[in-house]
Amino acid sequence: MSLTWGQVAAWRTRAHSLDVRRPAEDALDVVAELCGLHAQLMSSADATLRARVDGLPPDFVDNALWTDRTLVKTWSMRGTLHLLPAREYALWQAGFATYGHYLKPVWLRNFHITAEELQALLDGVSDALEGRVLTRAELADEVARRTSPHIGEKLRESWGAYLKPASFQGRLVFGPGDGQLVAFTRPDTWIEVGEPPSDAVEQVALRFFGQQGVATREEFARWWGVKPPDGGRVFKALGDRITPVDVGGEPYWARTDLVAALREAEPVVGVRLLPAFDQYVVAATRHAAHLLDGGSPERVYRPQGWLSPVLLVDGRMAGVWSQERKGRRTTVTVEPFRSLTAKERRAVLAEVTRTAESAEVAWVG
Repeated sequence: MSLTWGQVAAWRTRAHSLDVRRPAEDALDVVAELCGLHAQLMSSADATLRARVDGLPPDFVDNALWTDRTLVKTWSMRGTLHLLPAREYALWQAGFATYGHYLKPVWLRNFHITAEELQALLDGVSDALEGRVLTRAELADEVARRTSPHIGEKLRESWGAYLKPASFQGRLVFGPGDGQLVAFTRPDTWIEVGEPPSDAVEQVALRFFGQQGVATREEFARWWGVKPPDGGRVFKALGDRITPVDVGGEPYWARTDLVAALREAEPVVGVRLLPAFDQYVVAATRHAAHLLDGGSPERVYRPQGWLSPVLLVDGRMAGVWSQERKGRRTTVTVEPFRSLTAKERRAVLAEVTRTAESAEVAWVG
């Protein structure tokens, strides 16, 4: 089966709801289809959703997290913060529970903790958060009281290295913060967790293909946060649910039930301003060169894992952009990788107007 990158780009644009915006009532479905919202920057998670969904109230994400509890914030694939639909938490957590890198001697040595101390920390976190929401400092104090000051002190470290294993094991999710202070609680305290599936990683892999279209085992392994041989074992377990395809002369895999749609995908016309760490951009990391319209991957995928905000034109990454707010005025700077047509420039201006009530555009190049 042979496909072109044009077909993949067109299919993926639709799969990411970047062709036609969805109504507000579809917001949680969109989050599920994207395999969550990247939430290292909460503003980016919100903007990722708004690039795809119309009519959301200004406080939609906050309400979904802390009032309605239809979204859950937690450390997820690759140890990266994501917002996930609460109704699907059991699926994702069952997948994360298969992670074992933090149990290996090299991890324990690098983070200066023994296996016994880590187990005590995990049990202490779980017990401390039962029925409660605690800030990081309160959680550290409580775990220190239940275990030892040495173990409790490790929870004060800002990067959350010792909290991630607790999240992977389903012992911790984020709770409503206290001002600028983050807070945590236990999943079964906060939401209806549900029954975890026995084939969670296989289901996650099928979800991955549902937003990715085509991928190699290495791409899946990188996205999921495991080594390529582990990704290969997942692909083997999927059996005939995935199919080998040729894309531009290179070997890939696709979900068998999506191959026909990929082959029949028609070009997409339209413009979107995607925020930093948008899921479309994350999904393209390893084959970004095929989805660019001018420019080079380094303009988008920058050092220290930073992903630039992207100008998407007809399903291709055609530039980068940034914004700066001064007072009541926002300046949006757009740097296209190629010359835009007059129609494309008007579409960019319409996107800017849509995202900012009072904005001006500065073009670079």
